[in-house]
Amino acid sequence: MQKRQEYMIEGLMPPISHYCDAVRWGDLLFVSGVAPVDAKGKVVSDDPAAQTRQIFLNMKAILDAAGASFADVLKVTVYLTDVEDRKKINPVRQEFFGDARPASTLIGVQALAIPGMKVEIEAVVGLRA
Repeated sequence: MQKRQEYMIEGLMPPISHYCDAVRWGDLLFVSGVAPVDAKGKVVSDDPAAQTRQIFLNMKAILDAAGASFADVLKVTVYLTDVEDRKKINPVRQEFFGDARPASTLIGVQALAIPGMKVEIEAVVGLRA
């Protein structure tokens, strides 16, 4: 029987609604949309590349808690308020993912949950048994 495991990562901003940072189901980890905020919930910068770097630092804390790494990420969904910013965030993605290339979807949105956010990223991760 599959067991559901919820992750709430100490040191990250608490969720702003009724959700957790990630949920494990079997060998899959579903990472909620990660915001570019510090532990107090403040958006770190106005620059999309700096926001993306903070997102991946926050995501690393989630991956670490689940015993995973960026090499285990199977798919990301990237939400941008300006799809042209993809050119600015791609070098940051390469910095964190290295040679790993997850499947990816980019979605342009009018706004995100926290004022000042220009990017939000969620992920699906494959975990080793």
